[in-house]
Parts: sequence; structure tokens; C-alpha cells
Amino acid sequence: MGATGGFIVEADGGSRGNPGPAGYGAVVKDDAGRVLAEAAESIGTATNNVAEYRGLIAGLRALLALGAEGGQVEVRMDSKLVIEQMAGRWKVKHEGLRPLALEAAGLARRFRVTWTWIPRERNSHADRLANEAMDAAARGETWQASEITSAPDSAPVVEPGAEPPNTDAPTLFDESSAAPAPVGSAPAGSAPAAADGRSGTSGAPGVRTADGDAGTAAGTATSHDRRGHGWMPRATRVATSLLLLRHGQTPLSVEKRFSGLGDPSLTPTGLAQAEAAALRLSRQPYEVEVIVASPLARARQTAEAVAARTGLTVLVDDDLRETDFGDWEGHTFAEIQQRWPRELAAWLADPDTAPPGGESFASTARRVEQARDRIVKAHEGRSVVVVSHVTPIKMLVRFALGAPPEALYRMHLDLACLSAIDYYADGPAVVRALNDTAHLS
Repeated sequence: MGATGGFIVEADGGSRGNPGPAGYGAVVKDDAGRVLAEAAESIGTATNNVAEYRGLIAGLRALLALGAEGGQVEVRMDSKLVIEQMAGRWKVKHEGLRPLALEAAGLARRFRVTWTWIPRERNSHADRLANEAMDAAARGETWQASEITSAPDSAPVVEPGAEPPNTDAPTLFDESSAAPAPVGSAPAGSAPAAADGRSGTSGAPGVRTADGDAGTAAGTATSHDRRGHGWMPRATRVATSLLLLRHGQTPLSVEKRFSGLGDPSLTPTGLAQAEAAALRLSRQPYEVEVIVASPLARARQTAEAVAARTGLTVLVDDDLRETDFGDWEGHTFAEIQQRWPRELAAWLADPDTAPPGGESFASTARRVEQARDRIVKAHEGRSVVVVSHVTPIKMLVRFALGAPPEALYRMHLDLACLSAIDYYADGPAVVRALNDTAHLS
């Protein structure tokens, strides 16, 4: 690859009949070509393209299990379709591939990926693994990896100080089903798309890593690994993960009106958005253990949708409420600019300035910081869904990044979007995702 500390993922999949008995194989190597991990599985009856995507997903999951998040990766496949779609040059037109493409893109955004098409003869290792898995299934057996002998004593991690992932990459599909945005070239630390997309799986795939750990892809993918990040040394504790969910649509958000402590309910569209987010969070790799919400109705309704899917109870923290916009509540920006031009200019220039009769961003920041500290302390090492509003979520992201107050004006959060921050007792907070709306596609 030409970059010290980089990785190579080679993946392939095939179908004996297209569709027919299918399987995939994937191998992870370091940049010296030493094998770090292998994965393969027979997936029942499927097409070549489904098997190829499944191989890609398995390879990226195996790489995550090695602690390489944020690292530089070259993905090599002999599938022109998968490479071009992942690079964003071709549209994903087949509905059956869209969930798999979304899942692969979500994983890829956790690395810095270069997508490379290679001839089939150069992809012989992954091809061999796929055929071994299919042959084993034909005998009524499960594929087992042979012991890896060419790997180093322990799997490497990306050197400390390497550039962390960008956190504002676009989602894979837009409403018009255009070509997917390129993933990996400027990756986001995004949580994977929730869609499982599996076709006729006949069992958990085998995975073997260089240090001898054998497991399954289900084991590596479904456990939301919060044990450190690829561009810094491993943390000694499991992270406390806050999954930050903005509430769904309200009548005021439709008209782009300031909505602070006013208490509108969700629209039918907002309820559907909340349900889509809840469905995503109820599936792997999310293992939601706690739900905490703002006391305002729009956040509570969104949180209750998640609670209904996960069987959890919603806890309420008053400090997660939206900023109090005072006299500006219910007005559009243009109306405020016309009626309160000097007050608006002062508010935009100084976070300590409050709207007439309202609350300053500096005041909001103090209470949101207190809420964060309480939640992280009370639920250390757990995965917590926090349902709140634009300003508190932006504040939490700003704190995690160590960014100045003006960073609030440089972030965009869609309705019902998902962001994620991991907090380590012995290390920094790490932003894993920002404004992820894959569940709304």
C-alpha cells in the first residue's frame, strides 16, 4: 500500500448457479502481506453479487475486530460492481443489494479506505476461502479456518497520532436513489447501517485472527466494540457510548420556526421517523441498555418509540431540554431578523447573550455538560440512547471535539438523525458518528 501501518482486505463471493448455493471469503493482511485474519461462510442460496457484498462486510468486520478502526485500508475485490458502487461511481439500483451496500458503507466509514479492482487471479486467497466454505456446506459441515502461521505475534493497531476519521461524510443514498457517496476516502466514524441484509444464511461464519482467536462474524459484528480506537492506544476500559438521537418532525420544524421550550408533538412523519430510528437501534450492532430523554414531548415521543422496541424504560433528564428561545419561540429566522435585528446580531456574536426572555447558549452549555457527566457516571461502560434536541446534541459533540462555541454554527443535524460519542475513563471522548440518517433512507 505504501503506507506504514496500513491494512489490506481482499474479499470475494460466488454462487454455483446465480442464484444457487453461495458463499464468501475474506482475508485481512498487513501492508507487508502477512495474513492477520480469515473469514468465510456458506450463505445458502444467493446471487454472486450478494455473496460478494457479504464477503466485503465480513472482511471489514474482521478488520474492526483487530482494533484497526480509523486506519488506512485498501479493499481489493474482483467484483467491478461492488468496487464501483462503494467508490460512489455507480448507482446501487438493485433493491436486494441496497441493505448490504448500506451496511458495507457504514463499516467502511470507520476506516480510510481505498477501493481497488483486481483481476480474479490476484484474488485467489479470498476466492479459495469462499469455495472452501461452499464445499464444506455441501458435505454438511461448517468451514473451519486453518491456523494462520504467517502473521505476527499480535495484530497491529494504527499508530497513535494518525489522522482520525472525518465525521461529516454523507449517507450512502439520497431520496432520488442517486449514486452512493464515496465511502472511506473521507470516512466518518459512523455506526453501521442497521439493515442486516442477509440472504439464506445457514450458520455463523468462521473467523480466525492472527493471535489464534476463533469466533464468528456474529460475535465480532454484534458486540458494539468500545475498547479503544485504531489511531490511539487501546483504552483500558470499555467506553460509555452515548447514541445521540434527535427527535422527529414537529409542526414547527416543518415551517423552520424556532422551537425551544414550547411543547409541540410529533407529526405523523415525525412518528414514522421515530419508529425508523427505534427499529435501527433495536438491532445489532447496537446493544442499547439505557434510554435517557429530554422532558419535552417531541423527545419523549421519540424515546418511547425506542423503548417500545427495546423493552426499556425511558429516564428523563431535565437538562437535556432545548434552549429557551424566549420571545423568539415559534418565529422564523426572517421574522426575528425583522423584529429584533440588534438582539439577533448580538445573540449570533456572543454565546453569553440570550434572546429576549430566553436562555443563552453559554447557559445551555453548562447544564448540558452537567447532564453528560451525570449520565456517563451513572451508566459507565454501557450503551445509552440520549434523545434530545439540536442545541444539546451539538453541545455534546462540541465538547467531545474540544471545539470552540462557534462550532455550533458549523454543524447540521437532521430530524431523527443519530450521532454517537464514546467516553473513556482513561482517555478522550471520541466522536464516532454525526448526523447519520441511514435509517430514514
